[in-house]
Amino acid sequence: MVEWRLSQGLTPYPEAVAAMEARAEAIARGEADELIWLVEHPPLYTAGTSARPEDLIAPDRFPVYETRRGGQYTYHGPGQRVVYTMLDVGRRGRDVRAFVRSLEDWVIATLAEFNVTGEIREGRVGVWVRRPDKPAGPDGAPREDKIAAIGIRLRRWVSFHGLSINVEPDLEHFSGIVPCGITEHGVTSLVDLGLPVTMEDVDLALRRTFPAVYDGAAP
Repeated sequence: MVEWRLSQGLTPYPEAVAAMEARAEAIARGEADELIWLVEHPPLYTAGTSARPEDLIAPDRFPVYETRRGGQYTYHGPGQRVVYTMLDVGRRGRDVRAFVRSLEDWVIATLAEFNVTGEIREGRVGVWVRRPDKPAGPDGAPREDKIAAIGIRLRRWVSFHGLSINVEPDLEHFSGIVPCGITEHGVTSLVDLGLPVTMEDVDLALRRTFPAVYDGAAP
């Protein structure tokens, strides 16, 4: 059984981390079901285990939280759907790479519900969309913007943290960091792509696409 939980309003980040850690421990002990938790946060930056100090451009702009998830700096804020995935990776094959790829596949399938083609790139974590409507990069390569970030942590083979999809956040807030350490490409959102998509639309799409990616488990 996978429980789904939706939190209204803005969830403080420390509160979310404490809740995830407690639930992951309970899952590992066999005392709780797996959980998909949908939240929004107030504006903040998080630093993953690979974060470089020079990538925090505006350290005084928003609260900065060090976290032991994988990855570098990310932004969370209103208009961004954060999906915390407390899933039993031990039961799902004990393959961390395959699990991260499953998160990418889930995001790609969710974006496809809105006729958006999400793609992954070697050496660039997350999900990207091509932007033929934007000028090419300084190296002449076609512009690609990041629309979803992924970063997880495992404890006793149970995952926590997860992914975020940009629905309609203030994209200027990303300028306080180098998102995921990548300077050659930008950041976008579903609304920035010209789609009148709401958070509720994305939540429904996440639930519709989940079973096909995760063992046929009903949402």
